[in-house]
Amino acid sequence: MTDQVAVNWPQIRNVGIDGLLVSFGARLNEPANRAALAFLDALERDGPEGIEESSTSLVSTYLRFDPVHMDHARLRASLEHMLTARDWYAADLPTGQRLWRIPTVFGTDLAPQLEDAAGVAGLDPDAAIRSIAETRVRVQTIGFAPGQPYLGELPEVWNIPRQTRLTDKVPAGALGLAIRQMVLFSVPTPTGWRHVGQTAFPLFRPEAEQPFVLRPGDEVLFTPVTPEDLENMKADADGGAVWEALQ
Repeated sequence: MTDQVAVNWPQIRNVGIDGLLVSFGARLNEPANRAALAFLDALERDGPEGIEESSTSLVSTYLRFDPVHMDHARLRASLEHMLTARDWYAADLPTGQRLWRIPTVFGTDLAPQLEDAAGVAGLDPDAAIRSIAETRVRVQTIGFAPGQPYLGELPEVWNIPRQTRLTDKVPAGALGLAIRQMVLFSVPTPTGWRHVGQTAFPLFRPEAEQPFVLRPGDEVLFTPVTPEDLENMKADADGGAVWEALQ
């Protein structure tokens, strides 16, 4: 277990009459997110019988089970055995993940809060764009809106707070930034995250067999393009984004 993770973790907690939550830390950090993703993968491949649903958040793995098949105590014992079998904080990430390269306009009228975010971080706009664009970020979890990823972590310089007031609305495809994370918005929404980039990438596709395009564990690079380039990419089903297999 790494020094970034408290000695009292992981923890297992009951969630209602048919759920358990396995948490690997009190706050987001890379080892805890890695552990949650790896533990979910192990549950889905070799977990105890009776689990009907499972998912992850930033640092936790949730599972819902059939209480007729197994009670909390028996399932907890099985999970404790799995948790002690290996160091989940150093586990390999699940296979089958992808590296996405997503064309992004930084700044301009399309993403008007880049300069504000850069100023809070103590960077000029060009340095801010380079820092974001050169950092491969992981899809840490999907949440808040359909198919919406939380991505991170960015370098420490981007440990900046959210805004104190909401932006009334950012469009779908907006890239927001705060607290060393980014959110790629799947639907138009009000937000306290600073709008630093804009993409044409459709994250939520309700008509598709897999409606959520990005998956936890995928990695993303946001590639700078001009507003004119992005406009031309809107005719493409993926908004100009391409991917390659990671493993």
